[in-house]
Amino acid sequence: MSRRSLIRVVGLVSLIVCFARTATAAAPVDFNRQIRPILSANCFACHGPDAAERQGNLRLDTKEGATADLGGYVALSPGKPQYSELVWRIISSDPEEVMPPPDSGKKLTPDQIDLIRRWVFEGAKWQEHWSYSKPARSAVPSASAAQGVANPIDSFVRARLVEVGLSPAPEADRVTLVRRLSFDLTGLPPSPRQVDAFLQDQAPQAYENLVDRLLASPHYGERMAMYWLDLVRFADTNGYHGDNHRDIALYRDYVIQAFNQNKPFDRFTVEQLAGDLLPNATRETRVASGYNHLLMTTREGGAQAKEYLAKYAADRVRNASSLWLGATLGCAECHDHKFDPFLTRDFYSFAAFFADIKEVAVGPQEQVLMPDDVEANRLAQFDQQIAALRKLIETSTPELEAAQVEWEKTVHNELADWKPLKPSGAVAASGASFTIANDGTMLLGGTTAESDIYTIVAPANLPDISALRLEVLPDNSLPGKGSGRAANGNFVLSEIRCTIAPKANPAAATPLVLQEASTDFAQDGLPVSAAIDNNPATGWGVAPQMTKQHVAVFEIQGGPPAAEAVLTFELLQNHGNSHNLGRFRVSATDSPQPVRANQGLPNEVVEILRVANDARTPQQKQALAAHYRSIAPLLAPMRQSLLELEQAKADFVKSVPTTLVSMSTQPRTMRILPRGNWLSDSGEVVAPAVPAFLPPLAVKDRPATRLDLARWMTDPDNPLVARVAVNRLWKLAFGQGIVKTLDDFGSQGVAPTHPELLDWLANEFIESGWDVKHMLKLMVMSATYRQSSAAGEPLRQADPYNKWLARQSRFRLDAEMVRDNALAISGLLQLKIGGPSVKPYQPRGYWAHLNFPVREYESDHGENQYRRGLYTYWARTFLHPSLLAFDAPTREECAVERPRSNTPLQALVLLNDPTYVEVARVFARRVLVEGGANAGERLRWAYRQTLSREPNSEELSVLTGLLDKHRAEYAAEQAAARQLISAGEAPVAAELDPAELAAWTSVVRVLLNLHETITRT
Repeated sequence: MSRRSLIRVVGLVSLIVCFARTATAAAPVDFNRQIRPILSANCFACHGPDAAERQGNLRLDTKEGATADLGGYVALSPGKPQYSELVWRIISSDPEEVMPPPDSGKKLTPDQIDLIRRWVFEGAKWQEHWSYSKPARSAVPSASAAQGVANPIDSFVRARLVEVGLSPAPEADRVTLVRRLSFDLTGLPPSPRQVDAFLQDQAPQAYENLVDRLLASPHYGERMAMYWLDLVRFADTNGYHGDNHRDIALYRDYVIQAFNQNKPFDRFTVEQLAGDLLPNATRETRVASGYNHLLMTTREGGAQAKEYLAKYAADRVRNASSLWLGATLGCAECHDHKFDPFLTRDFYSFAAFFADIKEVAVGPQEQVLMPDDVEANRLAQFDQQIAALRKLIETSTPELEAAQVEWEKTVHNELADWKPLKPSGAVAASGASFTIANDGTMLLGGTTAESDIYTIVAPANLPDISALRLEVLPDNSLPGKGSGRAANGNFVLSEIRCTIAPKANPAAATPLVLQEASTDFAQDGLPVSAAIDNNPATGWGVAPQMTKQHVAVFEIQGGPPAAEAVLTFELLQNHGNSHNLGRFRVSATDSPQPVRANQGLPNEVVEILRVANDARTPQQKQALAAHYRSIAPLLAPMRQSLLELEQAKADFVKSVPTTLVSMSTQPRTMRILPRGNWLSDSGEVVAPAVPAFLPPLAVKDRPATRLDLARWMTDPDNPLVARVAVNRLWKLAFGQGIVKTLDDFGSQGVAPTHPELLDWLANEFIESGWDVKHMLKLMVMSATYRQSSAAGEPLRQADPYNKWLARQSRFRLDAEMVRDNALAISGLLQLKIGGPSVKPYQPRGYWAHLNFPVREYESDHGENQYRRGLYTYWARTFLHPSLLAFDAPTREECAVERPRSNTPLQALVLLNDPTYVEVARVFARRVLVEGGANAGERLRWAYRQTLSREPNSEELSVLTGLLDKHRAEYAAEQAAARQLISAGEAPVAAELDPAELAAWTSVVRVLLNLHETITRT
């Protein structure tokens, strides 16, 4: 008998004895709650869903895999631990046998080993992962109102408290309740008047009436938007590289209004994922579809388009799966998931839903004008008026026709007859290559230098030359389809020089003096005259009209004979950054001087004028008449009116908001990227599909779309979305979710503390018609919500993190709410809802490292300085420092939960940030003017404004002493007093003594810095 067999025989006896003794000593082992977490943490990495990394051909995340025949033995034999390899391996002391292996860094505790042995002995009852099965409508535990039960939530919570041996806390006092509700449902503190009204209302339904009023408040939508915008990673900038601005504020307005209207969550979901695909898409649903553009994008010039399209696809998978499914599908980008049944195929099939979204891989995304009804009507009026004027201008009359005939006679007398020169040679100092066409046009290719000199030789084609013409021609092969080789398609001609020599004696070259430069267009600061000013530092350019054909004409001084001669041109281009000509042609004329650049006529008009009237086609006649009407003196008044109308429309359009919306186009090919390698095209092409282990899409015989995905999300058979949504609402009301890991409902997530309650809530949400306000009201009406947050030492020891809800939770307010609270207390808060983001005070130079372009943060003025924090400009790279100090996320990714730190920096912000200093001195003025006749009355008034309560005697004593101290200091330091009370833009209270106002400012700064002031309790 081998040593291993002997050990197992001896072990078999001990196992039988052990199980015989303990089989009935404890409650049955629950697989999902007790066994799956152990296997997930210690076994699934090597024996889980990822087939590529699976060891020993053993899979422990499914019952079939765990009980499969492994060649004469099984890992798991239900009811027979002695025949289960899994049991032997976890109890082994042999380093070659024991699992997890020593080099994994993992080791089971004795209690974990005992749980697994018991579970196997009890029959190894398997359960599907709790979140992947449809939530059942759990029976509500029996309870009575006498036990402090207000609704079914309390029945579930109290039943669990009985199990763990804890008792619920008493109901909080009324001041605490009104403050808690106000912060939770509106994000704002209650006013003293609102507090007094609730305290005086003794009706049985007083609390419910308060809940209903707060849910009906327009500020409810703002509070809910704070949490939603974290989830969807809303920001005012694109994130990557230069972190440039983009207009997306209309999406935030949509979210606020959706919550205020109590839009059903299923509709809310559809409009964001696929609002543009709805049969009757409206402005509202198109704005909502901007969700798909909230990810980070790049404008970096050197970025690879294919790489960033892969990044965008992956980001959308991560966000949508985290937000709606509470799933870590993003982990399957490079390999099958290690712990949950998500395959790499699932990742890319999910990404394929978003492959139809029109977007720019590298560069600014397309902003879409999005007028409201009033603005749309005004734009329609402009269009009608403009169309009517244009029709008048385009209508031919006998008077116009006669005037056109006279005009043509005048123009014909001034037109030059140009003949293209056909180069016999052309070279570039940089080594760039020339392609010379039969019509004399020259196209540059090959080397692109910072600067260049082109030398072109061409036989003279006229006996006498009076002028030269340079045509610059756009080409699709050039950058930006322009006429130059710079990145934007422009060029700058620094200097043009020309010599003429007899054909028989090229060495006898004579310079041609160029004069009277003219052009049809010149860039601001780069006039055509600079091309012949003998200054290589100047030049002629054509931005922003790089994609249009332009001409420059240069008269030749004296008009020398050119018979049997050779012309040599040098084109100097010294501007740098490759501002060199890309495609051009040189022509000559012997027409008598003066010769100008087409008299301002477009080239196509000039060519028509060269054709005899009776030889012109109808199209040429129409084009010529249209041009004449654009310059005819008879139509000048109408053209002026049209110009004014078009300018008025353009000015009005500037006031109409734009936003990013989804626009569906031909879907890009989506394929599985091996190990996430965007350079590889070897992976299989996949179609849109949901993870295979979840309920299927209701789609047959056609490709699935984003709209199908959106409707699948809130299909009642989907086991995840309702659970995930109510869990996040629960977090808003209780400080943490029933499932603590808000974005991970999988094997690595934390199991629900109250699974039956979670499923009951999920079903309630679906059956209510996905009614968000109904669910929040249900939660805040519960006795569990109304409990005091105070906890004695025994309860803190028994349940330090309030897992079992024997009390309410207390936690610091979110960053935006800390500032809103201070502004509200002072009276500075502006409660306007919606609109573009605003910029409160921020340290100068904070954006100093933002480039492309370099920019300076300009603080807003007036009411915009005092808007709610929800509207603060959200720059991902440099988030507003006050928000950052209080743990607001940068929103580069989905942020399901904010950390809650407690740092000295936060106290420094509350004491020294200009916003809070300004708040303090404005509040101090209110204290002095409204608070009463003496220090005691004023302190009591200030406490009621700040904390909705009276100060106790100790607090009064401390603050009175502080007031006396600062009165003395500021009386002696008047300059310091004036400096303190001048912070911010709010008017300074000139009617008050500066030292007295400064002293009270210091006192209320303390009140604003209290833990109680910034804590929801």
